Amino acid sequence: MTYDDLLFGVFPYLCIIIAILGSVWRFLSDRFSYSSLSSQFLETRQLFWGSVAWHYGILAVLTIHLVGFLFPETILSWNAEPMRLYVMEATGFTLALFTLGGLIMLIVRRFSSSRIRVVTSKMDIALLLFLLIQVATGVWTAMFYRWGSSWYAMYAVILNAFLLVLIVPFTRLVHFLSVPIKYIWRPHQIVRWNRRSPIIGA
Repeated sequence: MTYDDLLFGVFPYLCIIIAILGSVWRFLSDRFSYSSLSSQFLETRQLFWGSVAWHYGILAVLTIHLVGFLFPETILSWNAEPMRLYVMEATGFTLALFTLGGLIMLIVRRFSSSRIRVVTSKMDIALLLFLLIQVATGVWTAMFYRWGSSWYAMYAVILNAFLLVLIVPFTRLVHFLSVPIKYIWRPHQIVRWNRRSPIIGA
């Protein structure tokens, strides 16, 4: 068995199995930890801009990758026209930069605020590092290498992606598995404000 067999034939499946079993175990043992452990109360402004850029950017980038994976012939047919290829490449690259910018803002926020550093765990740091490597490597590959011309760069992207899958159950990234479906049919909540308005208080 070669290194390629181990890294791309065994390791990906091992990561997926550990991620599934670990996520189930975490839900059964401590389901209330299925959360992003929001630090919004500690700082809001940087969180808003970084979170919006990161979440919308990464969803768009992952969607593009998924479409390319599920419909390769359609993508190849689309790319047969140079102008359409340039449009797709420019769109994907812009979204990747948008994602990277949002992630950098979130990283700077987490380490520039003393209050947020206190609630930052080692797994949070590892998660941010893996995410930064993944996005930055993808942007770097798109900028300097044609697709398939540098296999070691693609190796880094693929391996780091599966490392991210591996650590999902042990980080706050697990929150994306907890979709609030019950919110669709739950009763409406009535919010009452205790703060008096200027007119009432006058």
